[in-house]
Amino acid sequence: MAFIGILVIILITTTLAAHFSKRIGLPAVIGQLIVGVVLGQGGLNWVHPNLLVTEFSEIGVILLMFIAGLESDLSLLKKYFRPAILVASFGIVLPLILAFAGGKLLQIASNQALFFGIILAATSVSISVEVLKELRVLDSKEGATILGAAVLDDILTVLLVSFSVAFIAEKNQSSLSENFFVLAKEIGFFVFIFFLVKWIAPFLMKLAQRLFTTSAVIIVSLIICLGMAYFADFVGLSSVVGAFFAGIAVGQTEVKELVNQNMEALGYSIFIPVFFVSIGLEVNFQSMATQLGFILLMVVIAVASKLLGGFFGAKISGFENNSAWMIGSGMVSRGEMALIILQLGSANLLVADKYYSSLVMIILFSTLLSPLILKYFTQKVYPKI
Repeated sequence: MAFIGILVIILITTTLAAHFSKRIGLPAVIGQLIVGVVLGQGGLNWVHPNLLVTEFSEIGVILLMFIAGLESDLSLLKKYFRPAILVASFGIVLPLILAFAGGKLLQIASNQALFFGIILAATSVSISVEVLKELRVLDSKEGATILGAAVLDDILTVLLVSFSVAFIAEKNQSSLSENFFVLAKEIGFFVFIFFLVKWIAPFLMKLAQRLFTTSAVIIVSLIICLGMAYFADFVGLSSVVGAFFAGIAVGQTEVKELVNQNMEALGYSIFIPVFFVSIGLEVNFQSMATQLGFILLMVVIAVASKLLGGFFGAKISGFENNSAWMIGSGMVSRGEMALIILQLGSANLLVADKYYSSLVMIILFSTLLSPLILKYFTQKVYPKI
């Protein structure tokens, strides 16, 4: 029963932290991360990453990625494909190059430095949406480009993570032929996704609507989510990859809104807060004290690389300067996507333990700065806001 008490503490504190974070204009995830820091070894040391916390957080991250897939509006990619792909591409390439260079400057191993770049290449769709809604520019051409680029950014970053875990992880000592076999399985997985989106998910969701079982649509969507997560893990990819594309598949059906509402209720009421808290539990301020230079350098790279990457991509697409800066600032936020990638990197020995807490803080700082930077440049484009 001890875990029940821990769960009560987590739910009370994350609910209050999310409330006060939003009251002061910050994303709820910031407050939940801070709760993890306070409750964990960096603070009161009340909660530890035991088996049940780990399992709940694993379900939480799967549901979070499923919801991210559900919220990914693929129609935006069709309408703003050219600017979106340029913004997303520059916003991935620049963090990869600059973070890798920064890591090598600090004499960090090449595979870890490269993975730092992948972490900083992520953009948080949900945080970008939340800020754009608050500023009432979600339906502007800049807002649509930011969202389209963020969707594409997520997809490309998820693919980068999958291949990096398969091929550059230190624990991966497979031969070349074995790696090619793994690659073949992963390609087969993505081919299956096409069939899932086109035919399988629509068929299963229509079938679910005919079942007399209570909440049949939600149960079947959960089966697709968890089944794809397991399938992805089985072929050597991360489970979150399967969950993400399962969300995209279900998101193309007529029950998207119903599933999204129920999945948000299920995920955000218990599992997802545990995931964010579990990230904060690992923060150790003692290990960070000797890495202030690393943190400062990576925060500058995290903000500058996305801001400049988005700016260059938007300028090439024909946007004016202020609009291009607004689009770049909309890509700065990392949020949950970067935290998920960080956790995967840690599990696959691509992030040394001594850098884990520092990277959490780097993600935290970039997420805190993002709404402020976006608001500043948005007011340059839309002065009446």
